[in-house]
Amino acid sequence: MRTALTIAGSDSGGGAGIQADLKTFAAHGVFGTSAITAVTAQNTRGVTGVHLLPAGIVRAQIDAVVSDIRPDAVKIGMLAGVEIIAEVAAALDTHALRPVVLDPVMVAKGGSRLLAADAVAAMSSLLVPRAALVTPNLAEAEVMVGREVRDTHAMDAAARALVDAGAGAALVKGGHLDGPLVIDVLWTGRERHVFESPRIDTVHTHGTGCTLSSAIAAQLALGLPLVEAVAAAIAYVRKAIGQAPGLGSGHGPLQHFPR
Repeated sequence: MRTALTIAGSDSGGGAGIQADLKTFAAHGVFGTSAITAVTAQNTRGVTGVHLLPAGIVRAQIDAVVSDIRPDAVKIGMLAGVEIIAEVAAALDTHALRPVVLDPVMVAKGGSRLLAADAVAAMSSLLVPRAALVTPNLAEAEVMVGREVRDTHAMDAAARALVDAGAGAALVKGGHLDGPLVIDVLWTGRERHVFESPRIDTVHTHGTGCTLSSAIAAQLALGLPLVEAVAAAIAYVRKAIGQAPGLGSGHGPLQHFPR
């Protein structure tokens, strides 16, 4: 059985973070393991509290898991602190963990900031060069490249800039663009791929980014090449959004086990 490790925060509402990652791995038939970086108090309406775990505890979780159940792929989500980022980067090198899918979680769906300002530079310098794929949304891409990303041309430029900064590939997600289509741009360092799909009119999109990056990691763990893994993951997330159970009074979770 293929395995995957998620290094991310816990979502008490169950729709994003570690919870979404493990559900997504299971939906793909991949055994999921985890290293929790933070505990959040949140629901579909927003985040009301965040507690970071000590960096040493995060590292201890990674070491314990990898020494016994080595992952075929790693997904990194919410890190939130410079010390945690440094420990995760060191663990990736110590254990030669690859491939890594980095979802640079910075802002929750409800607008709450999840990544401290001083951690952005650490993520860019320590984790981006170790990632096979980086998956920022528009707001995260803007922070990472230092300029506006508001159209597909800018998305393409941002993806190329992230690869130039050391990432193996970059998928800039365009879900927040206006228009009838959802457009995502992938730059592999050699090829540009654009994924388009009709927009689903719904507020139930909590955990979409976590789910997408986890689905890509699961597909990579199963042996799919990167472009095919991204395409399959986008199709899975679209189905999960379309069958969302309608829970909560805010941005509700997806259906991680769609029909």
